[in-house]
Order: sequence, then structure tokens, then C-alpha cells
Amino acid sequence: RTGLKVLCVYLPSTVVLIRSMCLYNQDTGLYYDRYLREVIEVLETDPHFREKLQTANTEDIKNGRLSKELDLVGHHVRTRLDELKRQEMSRLRMLLKAKLDSTNTQSLQIDHASMLKQFEHLDPHNQNTFEAKDLELLISTATKDLENYDAERHEEFKRYEMLKEHERREYLRGLDQEKREAEEKRMEELKDKHRHHPKVNVPGSVAQLREVWQETDGLDPHEFNPKTFFKLHDTNGDGLLDEQELEALFTKELEKVYNSKNEEDDMMEMEEERLRMREHVMKNVDANKDRLVTMEEFLKSTQKREFNNPREWETLDDTKPVYTEAELQRFEAELKDKEEELKRRAETLRQEQDLLHERGKALDAQRKEYQQMSQRQNEQPAAADAKQPPTGPHGELQFHQETNKLEDQGTVHAGKCSLRWIRANDVFLGPVRSILHVRGSAYGGRCLWALGAWLMCAFSFLSEVKTPVEQEADTPNNLPAEPPQNLPTHT
Repeated sequence: RTGLKVLCVYLPSTVVLIRSMCLYNQDTGLYYDRYLREVIEVLETDPHFREKLQTANTEDIKNGRLSKELDLVGHHVRTRLDELKRQEMSRLRMLLKAKLDSTNTQSLQIDHASMLKQFEHLDPHNQNTFEAKDLELLISTATKDLENYDAERHEEFKRYEMLKEHERREYLRGLDQEKREAEEKRMEELKDKHRHHPKVNVPGSVAQLREVWQETDGLDPHEFNPKTFFKLHDTNGDGLLDEQELEALFTKELEKVYNSKNEEDDMMEMEEERLRMREHVMKNVDANKDRLVTMEEFLKSTQKREFNNPREWETLDDTKPVYTEAELQRFEAELKDKEEELKRRAETLRQEQDLLHERGKALDAQRKEYQQMSQRQNEQPAAADAKQPPTGPHGELQFHQETNKLEDQGTVHAGKCSLRWIRANDVFLGPVRSILHVRGSAYGGRCLWALGAWLMCAFSFLSEVKTPVEQEADTPNNLPAEPPQNLPTHT
């Protein structure tokens, strides 16, 4: 803890941050809070560097002497510091990438080195090793950010109060006249109930300190001693009262006004009240404005006339609102714009969701169609096997001549054979149809061979069969032939 304090010998206000981290384990709210914590903890582990820091001053840091001392730290300390810096650089690159992605920046070439310059708590030119310049930048940036920390907390509370008032008005606007009047009456009763509380002593006054002396420390209020009081509440024994130790003194006063179990009490207002009390004490006691109270400063404050002033502390309820009506209107307009933007985004997302739903339905229909086609293809071989024509003992096709269903009435005489005309659909197309049914089965090869043999027999048969006209021409004519006419007259 001592080493952490001397780290900021030239920047005393940073002690608040370091001590609050180490002693109270509180988040500073800084975006580099973890990096700052780990660097401080690693530097504390080297006793030689901590000893040199105790005797260092601003000139030692500026002229580079501290840098030489940093080079003499243990190898494990330096290695750990280098590793912490590389991790921090990697984290910052991820933050930059997320920021660019959120803004839909379509840039193929991004200069990360130049973009890292916006982060002031480290040296972006040296991204691999931790040097003395990194230490200086880290502490100076933390000090500057801490100076604006209280102002940011006040601004955050103001926005909270405006949001609360906006929601109250919107809620009342949605009620009818009778219910609105009843609700407004109930709210006023809660406000009046909140205002009725015991007297709140001015922070840092003798009445307030004696009350802590009696109720918290369990000592006789008539034996109050400022020097003893200071030592009792210097919880870490470093001879200083920091902001956290001071705020702990206001707990009793705050409990008079706020109770988390009461509907009318707002705990956010309680924290704002605690901040106001601490700022009041620092303004009257912290003479050098280093955000720390020494024993000398504390004893001098007890000699002022304000220390014995018995007046009551004005709470937030007794002061004017933290915002004006114009600020509230601007805030409501900002909320309305954000609401419209959210609606547009929601509509866009809804349309995209509908489009995805339609695409999903189309894909389901295609999937079902493909399944049905696959099922039909699997059923075709089984149907073909069931309809295959009869085969012989060796798998050859057997065809039977159907003479009982002949439809043609003409007869053909060929020598001693008498054949009837057979419809081509029964004789010729029947076997072909059977062949086509079994083309995909195991009998396909044998069927094709049988078809070829059948065609040869069919053509041979047709070549021997004569039509009735041909048969009539072949019939012998017994009539005498006419004598030839106009024969030439020669021997």
C-alpha cells in the first residue's frame, strides 16, 4: 500500500483511486480499471522498485531516472508487465473492431496504430513492452479521469431523475381523470412522508462527528477528541483520510433519511446525497485540494466557526431540482427519437424474420418433394419385379400364342399352313412392353437378348406369309390366254 502511494507522489489525487482499489476492492468505473489494478499489484511485488519510488520526485520521473530503475526490476516483474500490456493492447483492438462493426464501417484497410492513439493510458507506438512512459501515461490519465468522475456521477443522477419524472408523467397520462387524481394524491403523501425525518447534521460539523463518536465508536460524547477521532477512522493507518473513509462517516446521517424497505425512499438519491456530503467536507477541510485529508487539515477544520454551527443539512428534497423544465423537454425529445429508432429497427427485424420464415417454408416444401421422389424411386424396382413376364427354367422369356382372342377374320394360306392375322398390339408390342417394365431389374440383360431373338423370328415369319392379294396372284388361271395382237409378219 505504501508503494502504491509513492507511485503518485507527483500526482497525489491518484492515491484515491489506488487505495480504493486495494483496500475496498471497488470498481473505479474506468474502462482500463483492470489493467490499472494489475499493473499496480505487479509493481508492488518488487521491493527494490518500491524503495526507489519512495525517494522519487517529479524530476526523477521526467528526466528518465525512474526508467532506469524500472530496468532493474526482477525479470519476472518485467515479464509480467510486458504480458499485461500486450493483453491490454489486444483488448483495445477488440474494442475498436466491435466499434467499427457496430457502425457498419466497410473499410478494407484500417490503421489500428493510429486508432490506438485515442487511448491515453499507454504508449501505442510500443505495443510489446512496458516502459516508464507507460507508467507515467497510466497514472496521469487516471488522475485526469478521476477529476471528472464526480461530475459524471452528478450528470448520471440528473438523467436518472429526468427519466423517473418522464415515466411518472407518462403513467399519469394513461389514467382517466378520477384515477389520475387519486394517484397524484398518493404520490404527494409519499413525498411528505419522506420529508419527515430526524434532523440531519451538517457533514464534518462537531454535532455530526460526536454522533459518530457516540453511536459508532461507543464513546462518551462529552469526551470527544478530534485527534483521537481521526486515528480511529484512519482505518488503514496511513495518516490520511481518503474519500472512502470520509463517506463511511456519513452512514448514520443517511440512515435518518433513507431506508431501503420504504417505498418513498430512493436508494439512488441516497448515493447522490452521500456524494454531496463528501464534496462539502472536502471543500471545507481539504486545503491543498489533493482529495485527501491529513491530520493537520482535519485539526484546523475543527477550529473554524462552521465546525460548531448547529444548523441542519439541506437534503435533496430541500434544494431545487437538479434539472430544469427545458432540460427535461430536451431529454424527452431525445427519448422519443431513440424510441422511433428502436421501432424502425424492430420493424426491420420483423421483416427479416418474416422473410426467413417464408424461406424456411419453401425449404420444407422442397425437402418433402425430394423425399417423395426418393420414395417413388425406391418403390419402382419392387413394382418392376412384381410385373416381370414369365421365364423359363434358365431365366429365358416365354411367350404364348393367344389364338382364342384373334380379332382379324381373314386367313392366309402359305403352302399347307393356315395362319390368322394377329393384331400387332398383342403380338409385337406386348413383349416390348414387358421388356421396358423390367429394364431396370436383374432380368434386363436376358430380356434384351430374348427381344433380339424374337425380332429375328418375327421378321422370318413375315417374309414367308403372303397377303391375300399375293395368294390370289399365285392361284393358277385355267382360262385360255388371249392370242397376241399385232405380231410382226415374219417367219
